[in-house]
Amino acid sequence: MISTAKLSYLRISPRKVRLVADLIRGEKVEKAQTVLNFTRKKAALPLLKLLRQAVANAKNKYLKIDEKNLYISKILVNEGTKNKRTFPRARGRADIIQKKSSHITIVLDEIEKKPEKKRLKAAARKRKKKLKEKAAEIEKKEGEERLRTEEPKAFKEKIKRRQEIKRARTKTGKGLRRFFRRKAF
Repeated sequence: MISTAKLSYLRISPRKVRLVADLIRGEKVEKAQTVLNFTRKKAALPLLKLLRQAVANAKNKYLKIDEKNLYISKILVNEGTKNKRTFPRARGRADIIQKKSSHITIVLDEIEKKPEKKRLKAAARKRKKKLKEKAAEIEKKEGEERLRTEEPKAFKEKIKRRQEIKRARTKTGKGLRRFFRRKAF
């Protein structure tokens, strides 16, 4: 948490403010500012001012911070006080109108760059995985060559066994599903 900014008693209902707040949650500051500039909602302008205030707070707190490295880590829209007003209705009754307000909190944080060591470890894992795959392919090819070099009868028998195993798998597996499938009426 690098900086926070709070706005209290904004005379817009929290439900309406949350629609705009959801647009910028988790975004970089620059992108959030452009989104708020072009959003046609009443809550966009107060949120934009609050975001600019949070950026200014971050610059004052940390002098060498760059605005491009900041993102909105948390944005909270809570319910504020309700001003209750009466509204005349038929037969002398009165209804209550609630004029709602909201409290907004924005928390900015800095984007952390991942260290280079982790990238190197991931690259090494990928290389090992590729080497294992290549070794498996080579072993498979060698196994097929051995089968071909054996006597033709033994080779044909092994192929037949493999085909029988495949047929048995399809009969016990997906093949039987169509018989037990429910019919639509």
